[in-house]
Amino acid sequence: MKPAKKPSSPQRRSVSFVGTGIYLPERIMTNAELEKMVDTTDEWIASRTGIRERRIAAPEELTSDLASRAANAALKSAGVDPVDVDLVIVATATPDTIFPATACYVQHKIGATNAVAFDLTAACAGFLYGVIVGEQFIASGAYETVLVIGAEKLSSILNWQDRNTCVLFGDGAGAVVLQHRPGSHGLLATDMGSDGAQADILSLPAGGCKMPVTEEIIRDRKNFIQMSGKEVFRYAITAMSKSAERSLDIAGLKTGDIRMLIPHQANLRIIEAVAERLSLPLDRCFINLHKYGNVSAACIPIALHEAVSSGQIKKGDHLLLVTFGGGLTWASAVLEW
Repeated sequence: MKPAKKPSSPQRRSVSFVGTGIYLPERIMTNAELEKMVDTTDEWIASRTGIRERRIAAPEELTSDLASRAANAALKSAGVDPVDVDLVIVATATPDTIFPATACYVQHKIGATNAVAFDLTAACAGFLYGVIVGEQFIASGAYETVLVIGAEKLSSILNWQDRNTCVLFGDGAGAVVLQHRPGSHGLLATDMGSDGAQADILSLPAGGCKMPVTEEIIRDRKNFIQMSGKEVFRYAITAMSKSAERSLDIAGLKTGDIRMLIPHQANLRIIEAVAERLSLPLDRCFINLHKYGNVSAACIPIALHEAVSSGQIKKGDHLLLVTFGGGLTWASAVLEW
């Protein structure tokens, strides 16, 4: 008997970013404020991280609120009605609740009544993971419009007595609308990876079934971010550099073809080291961490929006996006704007 003939694969469609939007809380917390809270100085923070200030959400603002405002801005930018959205992906490490998914709250708040909605947890790498997942639905023809949001209220899980972590993070949200755009190349290549063997060097120990929150847990402050800074620094540089190189290789491009690198905004020294390994001058790296700190999954969509809205990115430019987060997780993407 002859083997069954495999069905031919339908041609995959290109996927483009057709709209971007952000939301940043009004409150700005400067390094000077942190000097009054923990044993640190503006000089110490700035020299080691590059961060000068960060945004802090109001007590009543939820991650879904931040995400919804960024989503509405992105939809307006794209000229897309919320009812035409097929899928809402919210990348976050600070969901409103463990369940339901924050994406379901967002779906309701923005009026995306026809959309499927789910959360994606990959820490700081979450947004690019979400883009890569969303790309598959459009490329295959399953969906037409995907909304990917990176949103964080990290101030809610910070130990404000730990100077090694509380100075690093901030709150905010960024969103993009993905669609097939005829005649546009869009996403050219992507790469992502994980290393669960290093999970404990950047984590939130309590809150899940492994360590339910109790009075003892709260007393020991295990319900806040824990990080081994030196190890994270070392792994981030290597993982981001190698992932970026893989995406460039898949896309058939060299670093000289890249108009702008948009990296995860965790630490200026990490960005400098990655740029050096990729032989990219720093003036071709978009940097805004001095204003916002590390906003985890929201870093790249916020930076992308600011780069586009400021006129630093033009149609046809090649961009390289790369990120790294707890898990450990990392991802990169090359796209033509």
